Amino acid sequence: SLIFFVIVASLFPLGVGADPVLLRTLGPGVVWVAALLACMLALARLFANDHADGTLEQMVLSPQPLSLLVLAKTISHWLTTGLPLVIIAPVLGLQFDLSADALLILIASLLLGTPTLSLIGAIGAALTLGLRGGGALLALLVLPLYIPVLIFGAGAVEATAAALGAAAHLSILGALLLGTIVFAPWATALALKIAIE
Repeated sequence: SLIFFVIVASLFPLGVGADPVLLRTLGPGVVWVAALLACMLALARLFANDHADGTLEQMVLSPQPLSLLVLAKTISHWLTTGLPLVIIAPVLGLQFDLSADALLILIASLLLGTPTLSLIGAIGAALTLGLRGGGALLALLVLPLYIPVLIFGAGAVEATAAALGAAAHLSILGALLLGTIVFAPWATALALKIAIE
């Protein structure tokens, strides 16, 4: 997913030309859309291997709350897919001629937004577990829920570039993250229990 993120974000400057104003305008949205799609690539496999080898049943039977195990698995998913995107994003932001302040806000927005994408995606992955054509259904389920994260993530960088301040956007991203941390593990655990019955 990291390679996909780099390729998509790198192709846009080549395709739209070298106009710095246009690049600065498109940059936040392009980086965020690429990050969103890259996060989606690995979602279908989030619980698939555990379901195939019986680990998922052991997780359900474990004395530990399933929601905590789901949260731990989602965090590990984010550490392997989301965090690398956050780390490489400033380099890609330079291709769009983003200022230092805009790059810092890009990092902050991705740090708040990509865990939210993973948590929401975990619900979709659990709901589509074991279904034929689950990847397409997963995309249909989670993409509408990803839109607020995309809007406020890209909006934070755009607001910084326009010298308007990104505090409101980052606050909303933080609220979305807190909400999904509370709700998503429980919803995912419930969906997993239904999937293995």
